[in-house]
Amino acid sequence: MGQVNLNEKQKEAVEFNKGDLLIIAGAGTGKTSVITERIIHIINSGWAKPSQILALTFTEKAAQEMQTRIDERMEYGYDEPYISTFHSFCDHILRDEGYNIGLDGGYSLLSTAQAYIFLRKHLYDMPFKTLLPKGNPTKFLNDFLKHVSRLQDEDVSPEEYVKYAQSLPKSTPAEKDEYARVNELANGYKKYAELKILDSRVDFGDLILLTIKLFREKSNILEKYRKRFKYILVDEFQDTNYTQNVLVNVLKGEKEGPSLTVVGDDDQAIYKFRGAAISNILQFKERYPKAHEIVLTENYRSKQEILDSAHVLIRHNDPNRLEVTEKIDKRLVARGVFDDDKDAVKLMVSQKETGEAERVAEEIMKLTGYGELIKQREDKDSQTFDEKGQSTLLDSQEPGKEAKYKFSDIAILVRANANADV
Repeated sequence: MGQVNLNEKQKEAVEFNKGDLLIIAGAGTGKTSVITERIIHIINSGWAKPSQILALTFTEKAAQEMQTRIDERMEYGYDEPYISTFHSFCDHILRDEGYNIGLDGGYSLLSTAQAYIFLRKHLYDMPFKTLLPKGNPTKFLNDFLKHVSRLQDEDVSPEEYVKYAQSLPKSTPAEKDEYARVNELANGYKKYAELKILDSRVDFGDLILLTIKLFREKSNILEKYRKRFKYILVDEFQDTNYTQNVLVNVLKGEKEGPSLTVVGDDDQAIYKFRGAAISNILQFKERYPKAHEIVLTENYRSKQEILDSAHVLIRHNDPNRLEVTEKIDKRLVARGVFDDDKDAVKLMVSQKETGEAERVAEEIMKLTGYGELIKQREDKDSQTFDEKGQSTLLDSQEPGKEAKYKFSDIAILVRANANADV
């Protein structure tokens, strides 16, 4: 794989070397290429050894893609930069250093299902009294685990939650009920954490929370990793949750620490339901006021009409967007080569789901050259349909001259699988 052609802004992002950097990368602007090229440029320029570079991604797939691109560009035998997801990075640290906070480095990692089974096994070891249903406890335990997961995402330790619970007022009957409920949850969270440690178990939320605990309580270990990495790069920064952001900030430090580069776009944040905190990217400039800012707006994926339509819609999120808070222009500009199509975006509004499905089907038939079938469907005597009403032409007849696409060229995107049935 040869040198990637970069536009002016991409090149600026790749070659920047004067501190921390915020790259606001709109959809289709070559974000992955920029991160990859920046890592390669850091290595080739001698700014850092590959082993001194840490790149944190959101998914294993993204980490693998980045690693593959770099491997294709570098010579055989080079030291590899540390490219990993947040959870894999923390897992590696805890297995090496976890004993410093009483954690067995040979712990088992619990999946969501395994965490439920573990909790069910220790149900009567938990301090649940009023909260535990007398019947099937399945739903309560699932809800409890979700509650624990959100606490972990918000960097709330068991000790902090217990302290908060005990500080609640308990003067009125309603306050007493709430005090008892929250204290039961807090003590349950604390007991659950203790049981996991005793049984050498860790769940995914623990990985990041325990790594932060390790860094906060053992300054010598934190300093070891701060010195190890000269550059930290974070991909999809808008999808990090609060705890992941805390981890990055702890590793970065207040004074002279690793150079931090975060790449993201607040308009592409889609994981708030999983705890992602869009405030992380909105507040980055507040925490690092000297950080340089580069906005990538040249899109290589879509036509201009699509980009303009998307921008009109996303502005309904104002004022909680970087365009408003940072006074920057994020309107994307199409740079790809596309066929001229003035009707790249069409809006169809139907009052009923069946009517919508029918109109979509008609549009597909026209695009694939089978428009005549729509008229023939209304003719009961037509020979183009079998007894079940299935078309006999789709396999036997060539598309009409007006055909622009094959069926395999067309995608229908729905909110949920059930919406596709009709």
